[in-house]
Amino acid sequence: MSERFLQLPAADRREALGVAVALTGRPLHLLDKDVWLVWTLEVLFQTDFASHLVFKGGSSLSKAHRIIDRFSEDVDLTYDIRALAPDLVEAGEEPLPPTRSQEKRWTKEIRSRLPAWVSDRAAPAIRAALAAQSLPARISPQGDVAFIEYEPLATGTGYTRPAIMLEFGARSTGEPCERRPVRCDAADCVAGVEFPAANPRVMRPERTFWEKATAIHVYCAQGEFRGGNRFARHWHDLTRLVRSGAASNAIGDRELAMTVARHKSAFFAEKNVDYAAAVSGALRLIPDGAAFEALAADYARMVEDGLLSAPAESFEEIMDSCLSLQDRANRRRAAHA
Repeated sequence: MSERFLQLPAADRREALGVAVALTGRPLHLLDKDVWLVWTLEVLFQTDFASHLVFKGGSSLSKAHRIIDRFSEDVDLTYDIRALAPDLVEAGEEPLPPTRSQEKRWTKEIRSRLPAWVSDRAAPAIRAALAAQSLPARISPQGDVAFIEYEPLATGTGYTRPAIMLEFGARSTGEPCERRPVRCDAADCVAGVEFPAANPRVMRPERTFWEKATAIHVYCAQGEFRGGNRFARHWHDLTRLVRSGAASNAIGDRELAMTVARHKSAFFAEKNVDYAAAVSGALRLIPDGAAFEALAADYARMVEDGLLSAPAESFEEIMDSCLSLQDRANRRRAAHA
C-alpha cells in the first residue's frame, strides 16, 4: 500500500523529493511547494462550493494545461459572480453591470461579500482539512486573499516564499472552463508514495491569454503592475501560449477578446487605458524606460530562483517573441475590427 506523502516524517519527505530533484531538475523547495499547491486544489475542489470555482492564471497553464514549463507558485481562483451576488446579476453567459452606477454598486458589493466568503467558507474548509490530516501548516485569510503557510523542507533564494497564496476573484463566471486533472511534479518520480491530486474546473487557455495580454498592456501604459513586484512571469507565459497554439486561437476569437475587454472595462478600469482598442489592434506588450528595466530585473530574479526549466531563455529572447506576438495580434485584430 502506498504511503501518503504529507503523512511521512519530514526527513522521509525530503529524501523522496531528493529523488524527484535528480529526475526533474526542479529545486527541492519548489517541488515541496508544488505538493502544497496541488493539495490545496484537491481540498477546494472537493467542497460543496466547488461547482462555482474556476482555477485560472499561470498555475492553471502549468499544472492543468501543461502549456508553460515554469514553476507557478500561487493559485488564482474565480468564484462565480452569479453565486456570490445572485440578487445583482441577471442570467447570462458573462454577467456585466448595465450602467456606470451599477458598476460601482456591483464593485462595492463584491468587495464586501468576497472577503466574508473567503473568511467564512473557503478558509474554514482548508483549516478543517489541515486539522483532519494533522498537517504542519496554517491558513490566514486576508480580505479576498488567503495564505497557507507551511513548514518548508528547504529554502531557495528567497524569491519564492514557503506559502501558497490563494487569490480569489468574483467578478466573472470564469468561463469558458473545463475539467482537467492536476498532479504533483514529483508524482511519477517516487514509487510507493501517494501524492495529492486534484480534478478542478479550469479556465480555458484562450481566455487566460487575453487576461494576461491586457494586464501586460496596462503595465506598458502605466509603468507599474497592480499585482505586485513579481510580474515577469506573464511575458514568459505569453511565449508558451504562442507555442501551444492557444494564442492564435485567442487572437482569432473576436467575441472572447471583446468579452475580456468589456469585463475589464467594467471592473478594472484604468486611467488612459482603452481595453476595447487594445484587443482590436492597439495591443502593447513591450514596456519602455524604467518599466522595461524593472521587468528585466524581475525576470533575472525568477531565473535565479529556478522557476524556469533550464536552460532558461534570455530576457532578450522573451522580448523578441512578445514583440512578434504584439505585431501579429495587432495586424490580425485590426483586420477583423
